[in-house]
Amino acid sequence: MNGILSWILLGLIAGVLGKLILPGKKRGGWIITILLGIAGAFFGGWIGSFFGIGTVGGFSPASIVTATGGAVLLLIICRMIQR
Repeated sequence: MNGILSWILLGLIAGVLGKLILPGKKRGGWIITILLGIAGAFFGGWIGSFFGIGTVGGFSPASIVTATGGAVLLLIICRMIQR
């Protein structure tokens, strides 16, 4: 149960930071922000492990940076698709 709660908290932090870094139309609420952050953590972890930078492992500053980077990349991809 702690693992799920830490992913939700990490997702919330990464999603909020991602939306602050790349502002735009504020679609969705907290749930969308959390989902964006969790998806960003998975995406950032995958990209990080692919390039040998690192993964999202636990709740650490490096994990937050990786998850936020993934969230920002997902926001960019979503905006490109919407156009």
